[in-house]
Amino acid sequence: MTGIEHVLNPPRANLGADTDRWRFAVIALIAFLTLVDLFAAQAILPALVEKFQVSRAAMGFAVNASTFGMAVAGLGIAFFGRRIDRRSGIWISLALLSLPTTALAFTNDLTVFAALRIVQGLCMSAAFTLTIAYLSEHFSPTQATGALAAYVTGNVASNFFGRILSAVVAGVGGLEINFLTFAALNIAGASLVWFTLKKTSAMMQTSEDGSFNMRRWTYHFADGELRRAFAIGFLILFTFIGTFTYVNFHLVSIGVSPMTLGLVYLVFLPSMLTTPLAGKLTSRVGEKIGIISTLVLAVVGLTALVSPTLSLVLMGLALIGIGTFLAQAVATGLVGRRALTDKAGASGIYLACYYTGGLVGSIVLGQVYDGVGWTACVGVLVTALIAAIAIAFSIGSAPTSPKR
Repeated sequence: MTGIEHVLNPPRANLGADTDRWRFAVIALIAFLTLVDLFAAQAILPALVEKFQVSRAAMGFAVNASTFGMAVAGLGIAFFGRRIDRRSGIWISLALLSLPTTALAFTNDLTVFAALRIVQGLCMSAAFTLTIAYLSEHFSPTQATGALAAYVTGNVASNFFGRILSAVVAGVGGLEINFLTFAALNIAGASLVWFTLKKTSAMMQTSEDGSFNMRRWTYHFADGELRRAFAIGFLILFTFIGTFTYVNFHLVSIGVSPMTLGLVYLVFLPSMLTTPLAGKLTSRVGEKIGIISTLVLAVVGLTALVSPTLSLVLMGLALIGIGTFLAQAVATGLVGRRALTDKAGASGIYLACYYTGGLVGSIVLGQVYDGVGWTACVGVLVTALIAAIAIAFSIGSAPTSPKR
């Protein structure tokens, strides 16, 4: 084998358990290197507040401004990326990502910091969306669920290792060395794709002549089940970012030092073990029950976050990670299954909703935290997940052919 193309989409004669494990491991590694910058800065939020001398809400917004870039690029790739070669699109996006990451090491202006985070989001989302579209288009529905679960598992790993690495490196070498370290990881990701991923066809076209067909996108919004999936994605990241951005301040208030804050993210370890099971969960209980049950688990975790006892808070964070990442994997699979045409467009809309939810969560929860406090934040987060559960109760109708 001369490229990863044979790993991700091997000849049928070579399919087997070992092949699937290797193939999904590669998918997870690509996801890890694509998204490692996304949430790493949350682990050093208290240090960034001290450096920039701004409020927690202002710094939280700047750190999470990357989600705005993620949302915009998700739609942009879906609109204009039909002719983009995946390999070139992914490696160029990751190479370009190293530029704003490097620049973050040398800025002392909050506005510039937020702008650079937006550019990071644009680059990460371009690579992310191209990969998600590839997996949805080149795997059977059964295999795609497992492949997408592997990709979300890589996302979990990036959350876990990225946060810990960020906290440790910033604690030892300072904020500048931290961002330069992540720039090196960006280059590593681009190199991995360049040396292992073979050149592939452009993204699946949305009409016979390759032009954009707005009626296909209208179909996505007209499909009630897709609309529900988009709304659930919004609420999942609203909750996730709202939790893991501002829980840092609660952890510091109950005695966790900034130097050891990164170790708190060991709570993501269980998620790395459970997220790959999303495909089996969906096959056994279906998407509706899968999303409801996992989000109920996350709600239970949220209720533990008001405790002043560190062990209870950590247990709650672990449950939130397990529940939200499993729900995200199931919802992503639902979008891929439900969109019978223009899967890239459906994925782009879903990702735009997902990351918009994260941006709104960082803004809303920041204001609630500064104005009312942590307990009120938890109340807002619980309400968001209850809304997602209510929406999930109406999932279940079979996909229908789009109108032409």
